[in-house]
Amino acid sequence: MFSNYLLQLGFQSSKADTSLFLLPQGNHLTLVLIYVDDIVITGSDSSYITSLIQKLSQRFVMKDLGTLNYFLGIEITSSSSGIFLSQAKYASELLAKAGMIDCKGSESPASVKPGIPDYDSPLEDVSLYRTLVGSLQYLTLTRPEISFSVNVACQHMHAPKLSHFIALKRILRYIKGSIHQGLHFVQGPLTLTAFADADWAGDPVDRRSTTGYGVFMGHNLVSWCAKKQHTVARSSTEAEYRAMAQTASELVWLQQLFSELLIPSSTPHVLWCDNKSAIALACNPVYHARTKHIELDYHFIREQVLNNQVVLYHINSEAQLADIFTKPLSVSRFQLLKSKLMVANPPMCLQGSVKESNVADQSSTTATSPVD
Repeated sequence: MFSNYLLQLGFQSSKADTSLFLLPQGNHLTLVLIYVDDIVITGSDSSYITSLIQKLSQRFVMKDLGTLNYFLGIEITSSSSGIFLSQAKYASELLAKAGMIDCKGSESPASVKPGIPDYDSPLEDVSLYRTLVGSLQYLTLTRPEISFSVNVACQHMHAPKLSHFIALKRILRYIKGSIHQGLHFVQGPLTLTAFADADWAGDPVDRRSTTGYGVFMGHNLVSWCAKKQHTVARSSTEAEYRAMAQTASELVWLQQLFSELLIPSSTPHVLWCDNKSAIALACNPVYHARTKHIELDYHFIREQVLNNQVVLYHINSEAQLADIFTKPLSVSRFQLLKSKLMVANPPMCLQGSVKESNVADQSSTTATSPVD
């Protein structure tokens, strides 16, 4: 009903995200983002936003909570230095649920030691494990550096062992030691740049590879992924090729979203990869016999390169930012790549407000939302 009413007012449903509605009016653009009964309204014409809220209030029971500073567990703090997103309050509740509110912090979410053995005893409280892992998945919205560790934990939700729970507790100890950290967004260029990587045969059990990528708009990380590949790759080139294809698909989706938001974005987009053979394979329009077994979907990257939508460049493994999404790293390496993702403590001008928001009542800091 709410969506239909927005369409009656002239809004258009986004093709990239069905929960986003847009209303272009000359040089102005109004955006409405909906999640169940929570709504964010923004745009370049403040007078129209005021009139829009009045119209919506006449049709629905609404509560206007003013400037956005808390939405779906995400704390938003704005200042002259940029926008800071964090989930400190959500993370504190998660630690309390796990009984680890007073635990000792850790400097990294995963150990670089050999993988978790599968021969230890089954975990008794399976529901707690699944609850905590599900909550950690949501925490990755502002903590991308834990994406790989959380993905590994998700792979054992059907039958977790005691060792899996120990690994899960390490993630929670890391969150404890960095509870106020989040993503800091700063002004900069609107160009899209991506880093794609794969850890070939990294899983010691099924020997599947892990795809990892990070997409930046200027200096800001806007999209990331850490996911095990569906099939076993026969070579590191194939694993990297699949990772590049998935990254190119994300770039195309972001390009479509930005075009709807009237954000100028020049092409081709730069995609960095540390495997020269995979780059050569993607840039070659001829199908080689050794690629016949690769699903056609992954040859999508060739089309993007041919159409000059994506340009591929080689990067040294030491400078590959997506490395953090594919494997456990040493503390020094992890902290270095984490800083490149713009994950940090809140700026000094924001630290007081962020800490105060942890004890604030959630209902007083949510976005505009209909209560009926």
